[in-house]
Amino acid sequence: MAQNYGLEVGKRDILRRGIRNCCPNCGGKTLFRGRLSMNERCSRCGMTFERGEGFFLGSMSINYIATVLAYLLPVLLLALAGLISARLAIVLAVFGAIAIPILLYRCSRSWWLMAYFYFLPHELPANRAGASRHEDEA
Repeated sequence: MAQNYGLEVGKRDILRRGIRNCCPNCGGKTLFRGRLSMNERCSRCGMTFERGEGFFLGSMSINYIATVLAYLLPVLLLALAGLISARLAIVLAVFGAIAIPILLYRCSRSWWLMAYFYFLPHELPANRAGASRHEDEA
Protein backbone atom coordinates (compact mmCIF):
# COMPACT_ATOMS: atom_id res chain seq x y z
CA MET A 1 0.00 0.00 0.00
CA ALA A 2 1.38 3.41 -1.00
CA GLN A 3 2.03 5.97 1.68
CA ASN A 4 0.19 9.26 1.30
CA TYR A 5 2.27 11.01 3.99
CA GLY A 6 -0.81 12.37 5.73
CA LEU A 7 -2.59 13.31 2.52
CA GLU A 8 -6.19 12.29 1.99
CA VAL A 9 -5.64 12.22 -1.79
CA GLY A 10 -2.29 10.63 -2.64
CA LYS A 11 -0.18 10.84 -5.78
CA ARG A 12 -1.46 7.51 -7.06
CA ASP A 13 -5.05 8.79 -6.74
CA ILE A 14 -4.09 11.98 -8.57
CA LEU A 15 -2.55 10.00 -11.44
CA ARG A 16 -5.53 7.68 -11.71
CA ARG A 17 -7.98 10.59 -11.70
CA GLY A 18 -5.93 12.53 -14.27
CA ILE A 19 -5.81 9.62 -16.69
CA ARG A 20 -9.58 9.18 -16.34
CA ASN A 21 -10.31 12.92 -16.83
CA CYS A 22 -11.75 13.20 -13.31
CA CYS A 23 -11.58 15.93 -10.68
CA PRO A 24 -8.21 15.57 -8.90
CA ASN A 25 -9.82 16.50 -5.57
CA CYS A 26 -12.88 14.23 -5.34
CA GLY A 27 -12.62 11.92 -8.38
CA GLY A 28 -15.92 13.07 -9.89
CA LYS A 29 -16.34 13.06 -13.67
CA THR A 30 -16.85 16.82 -13.55
CA LEU A 31 -13.94 18.34 -15.51
CA PHE A 32 -15.81 18.81 -18.77
CA ARG A 33 -19.33 19.82 -19.74
CA GLY A 34 -18.90 19.15 -23.44
CA ARG A 35 -16.33 17.89 -25.92
CA LEU A 36 -14.40 21.18 -25.95
CA SER A 37 -15.68 22.95 -22.86
CA MET A 38 -14.17 22.69 -19.40
CA ASN A 39 -16.08 23.51 -16.22
CA GLU A 40 -14.72 26.31 -14.06
CA ARG A 41 -15.47 24.35 -10.87
CA CYS A 42 -16.21 20.79 -9.88
CA SER A 43 -19.97 20.43 -9.43
CA ARG A 44 -19.35 17.73 -6.81
CA CYS A 45 -16.73 19.28 -4.48
CA GLY A 46 -16.58 22.89 -5.68
CA MET A 47 -12.85 22.93 -6.45
CA THR A 48 -11.77 25.60 -8.94
CA PHE A 49 -9.89 23.99 -11.83
CA GLU A 50 -8.13 27.12 -13.14
CA ARG A 51 -5.26 27.87 -10.74
CA GLY A 52 -4.60 31.32 -12.16
CA GLU A 53 -4.63 33.29 -15.38
CA GLY A 54 -2.78 31.38 -18.07
CA PHE A 55 -2.67 28.17 -16.02
CA PHE A 56 -3.66 25.95 -18.93
CA LEU A 57 -0.89 27.22 -21.23
CA GLY A 58 0.94 24.10 -20.08
CA SER A 59 -1.80 21.92 -21.52
CA MET A 60 -1.36 23.72 -24.83
CA SER A 61 2.33 22.81 -24.69
CA ILE A 62 1.48 19.15 -24.08
CA ASN A 63 -0.91 19.25 -27.02
CA TYR A 64 1.63 20.97 -29.29
CA ILE A 65 4.45 18.58 -28.42
CA ALA A 66 2.23 15.52 -28.92
CA THR A 67 1.02 16.82 -32.28
CA VAL A 68 4.51 17.58 -33.56
CA LEU A 69 6.25 14.46 -32.28
CA ALA A 70 3.52 11.87 -32.84
CA TYR A 71 2.09 13.18 -36.09
CA LEU A 72 3.87 15.96 -37.95
CA LEU A 73 7.41 14.60 -37.56
CA PRO A 74 6.50 11.15 -38.96
CA VAL A 75 4.71 12.80 -41.91
CA LEU A 76 7.79 14.94 -42.59
CA LEU A 77 10.10 11.92 -42.38
CA LEU A 78 7.89 9.94 -44.77
CA ALA A 79 7.99 12.83 -47.25
CA LEU A 80 11.76 13.25 -46.93
CA ALA A 81 12.25 9.51 -47.46
CA GLY A 82 10.18 9.75 -50.64
CA LEU A 83 7.52 7.35 -49.37
CA ILE A 84 4.77 9.96 -49.82
CA SER A 85 4.56 12.98 -52.10
CA ALA A 86 5.16 16.51 -50.83
CA ARG A 87 1.57 17.39 -51.74
CA LEU A 88 0.19 14.51 -49.65
CA ALA A 89 2.52 15.44 -46.79
CA ILE A 90 1.19 19.01 -46.82
CA VAL A 91 -2.42 17.82 -46.83
CA LEU A 92 -1.74 15.37 -44.00
CA ALA A 93 0.18 18.00 -42.01
CA VAL A 94 -2.59 20.59 -42.30
CA PHE A 95 -5.27 18.03 -41.41
CA GLY A 96 -3.25 16.75 -38.44
CA ALA A 97 -2.37 20.22 -37.18
CA ILE A 98 -6.10 20.92 -36.89
CA ALA A 99 -7.51 17.52 -35.90
CA ILE A 100 -4.93 16.24 -33.40
CA PRO A 101 -5.14 19.20 -30.98
CA ILE A 102 -8.95 18.94 -31.02
CA LEU A 103 -8.78 15.21 -30.29
CA LEU A 104 -6.24 15.71 -27.49
CA TYR A 105 -7.91 18.75 -25.89
CA ARG A 106 -9.54 16.92 -22.98
CA CYS A 107 -6.54 14.70 -22.30
CA SER A 108 -4.03 17.55 -22.33
CA ARG A 109 -6.14 19.67 -19.96
CA SER A 110 -6.63 16.76 -17.57
CA TRP A 111 -2.97 15.72 -17.74
CA TRP A 112 -1.77 19.25 -17.03
CA LEU A 113 -4.04 19.47 -13.99
CA MET A 114 -2.81 16.02 -12.94
CA ALA A 115 0.85 17.05 -13.29
CA TYR A 116 0.29 20.20 -11.25
CA PHE A 117 -1.31 18.37 -8.33
CA TYR A 118 1.07 15.41 -8.60
CA PHE A 119 3.94 17.74 -7.71
CA LEU A 120 1.89 19.92 -5.35
CA PRO A 121 -0.60 17.49 -3.74
CA HIS A 122 -0.92 19.70 -0.65
CA GLU A 123 -2.65 22.29 -2.89
CA LEU A 124 -5.72 20.05 -3.24
CA PRO A 125 -8.56 21.23 -0.98
CA ALA A 126 -8.97 17.67 0.34
CA ASN A 127 -5.32 17.70 1.47
CA ARG A 128 -5.25 21.11 3.11
CA ALA A 129 -5.17 20.92 6.89
CA GLY A 130 -8.39 22.32 8.30
CA ALA A 131 -9.82 23.17 4.87
CA SER A 132 -13.39 22.37 4.00
CA ARG A 133 -13.70 19.65 1.38
CA HIS A 134 -16.59 21.45 -0.26
CA GLU A 135 -14.89 24.77 -0.83
CA ASP A 136 -11.85 25.90 -2.69
CA GLU A 137 -10.65 29.34 -1.71
CA ALA A 138 -7.66 29.44 -4.10
